[in-house]
This record gives sequence, C-alpha cells and structure tokens, in this order.
Amino acid sequence: MTIMKTILGAAASVALASGAALADPALIFDLGGKFDKSFNEAAFNGAQRWAEETGGSFNEIELQSEAQREQALRRFAEAGFNPVITMGFAMADPLSTVAPDYPDTKFAVVDVTWLDVPNVRQIGFAEHEGSYLVGMLAAMASETGTVGFVGGMDVPLIRHFGCGYAQGAKAVNPDINIVANMTGTTPAAWNDPVKGSELTKAQISQGADVVYAAAGGTGVGVLQTAADEGILSIGVDSNQNHLHPGKVLTSMLKRVDVAVYEAMKAGEDLETGVFTLGLAENGVGYALDENNASLITDEMKAAVDDARQKIIDGEINVVSYYENDSCPALTF
Repeated sequence: MTIMKTILGAAASVALASGAALADPALIFDLGGKFDKSFNEAAFNGAQRWAEETGGSFNEIELQSEAQREQALRRFAEAGFNPVITMGFAMADPLSTVAPDYPDTKFAVVDVTWLDVPNVRQIGFAEHEGSYLVGMLAAMASETGTVGFVGGMDVPLIRHFGCGYAQGAKAVNPDINIVANMTGTTPAAWNDPVKGSELTKAQISQGADVVYAAAGGTGVGVLQTAADEGILSIGVDSNQNHLHPGKVLTSMLKRVDVAVYEAMKAGEDLETGVFTLGLAENGVGYALDENNASLITDEMKAAVDDARQKIIDGEINVVSYYENDSCPALTF
C-alpha cells in the first residue's frame, strides 16, 4: 500500500510513527502534479509497477513550491526512507546540499547528470535522439510543410528536445518550416494548459499541422487544442496517444517509469553515478499502438526504424543542444 501525504511535516511524522523499513523508498514529484499525464505520471507509473510486483510500499510527495525541495529531501532521509528518488533538474542544488549530510542514504534524480556527490544516482536521457524520430514522423505527416514545437519552461533541457525534433524534420524535408515557442521562464510553465492552447492556435495560424508538446502538464492543452482544431499532435515522456485516439500522431517516450522502477527495485543496493539512457538502451523512443496505428504508414515506420538503427550505430549524429548551447536546425 502506498503511503501518501501532501504536507511535508505530516509525511515525515507518519513515516516515523509507522516504523517505515529502511528499505522503503520515497518519491518526490516535480512541480506540475503527479497526474500531469507526462513526466511526473511516468514516474508514478514506475513506482506503482514496483509496488504491485513486490507488495512493497513507498512514500510520495507532490511539491507545491520551490522551497519544499530541500525540505522533502531532508525529511525523507531523516525518516529512514532509502532510496529517495527525485524528479527534475531543479533538484540539483537541493541534492548537492542535502545528500552529503546523509551518506548512508542513496538518492536518485532524473534529468541531472553533473553533480559530484557519491551517494546519488544521476539519470539522464538522450531526449534529442527520441525527438529526432518524432520529428521525422511530423515531417512525413505534414501536408502544409510547417510543423510546430511547444516547450514548457525555457531551459536547455527543453531546447534539447526541440533541437532533436528539428533535425529529424529537416532530415525528411530540408525546406520544412518549424515554428517553436516556449510557454514561460518559471516553473509555472509546466502546468499551464491554457497557455499551451493559445500557443497551439498561434502556430496553427502560421500553418502548422503537426505540433509537438514538450511541456509537462501544459502539453495537455496543446494536445486538446490540436484535436479540436483538426491537426495532429505529438505527446511526450509518457505514451499520450490514448488521450485523443486518431489525433495524436505519436508520443516521444522517455522511460522515466523504467528509471524509477529500477531504482526502487535496487533499494539500498542502488548503484550510484551517472547513467544516460538513449535509443541504444531503449531509454527513449516513439509510441506505436492501436490509437495511432492508422496514422503511421508502413513506409513511415520503416524510415524511422532505419534512422533509429543508424543513430545507434553512429551513422547518424543527432547534434545535442548541450554541445554548444545552440541548435543549427532551429531558432527559438
């Protein structure tokens, strides 16, 4: 049974009072909510899978503000949960402060790979590789020659998504027009479906007939508006094809669920260090199921699967935004 409290003080006290086993893990969601149908929800699904398969329990917290990041880390560690799994790049600074104070506790973080802290498992993804594939699909599906990209918070990570997407689209059609917008510059950008809808309508007015949302909960508004306006969308992180069957071209899968599941499965024996999951590790990919099968032709699938293997083999180099803080294929 999952223990859940949304108030940090209550979470710590419940954990202590219930005599939580040292091996019980804890999961800290990023801002945007556990059920964002994207990044956080993928993490939850991984944790639920672990709980169902093992009969174990885990504690979880949905953060309400930036200030709660360090509080959550420290109180879970003090309560004896191990490992403590955290979501999002914004956990980097809090982890660098808290983790050294609890050397016997293992921590894991998704989307952070640059810390010099020995008891932290840092998990990164080659989002640009998966985004390249869905960019190819977008270009092949587009009838107007214009595709869109709606990002969440304007940070290098999201530009990394957009950069890969643009390269994949241009690999199919060098003359394709790519319209890109970011939702905002604060964490609120992850949970603003209304703004996502507005940006989608603006991109449609510029000719976009396929729009890729890499925006957390904001993407719900992108996908909804795309369906309402009769164009295609592309989901992210989780498989979002089912949200609008026949209207979501595909979803760029980022296997956050697997990363969380594996961390919980390892427990106190969690291996720390830096791990990057790309196409070769099945850490990213694209979703094909009954909800979008009619949208992906055999020719489209063959082209994308061929590119996937060439990326794995090193025959195609997808330029990373991180390499030089710019993207040759896209201007934001």
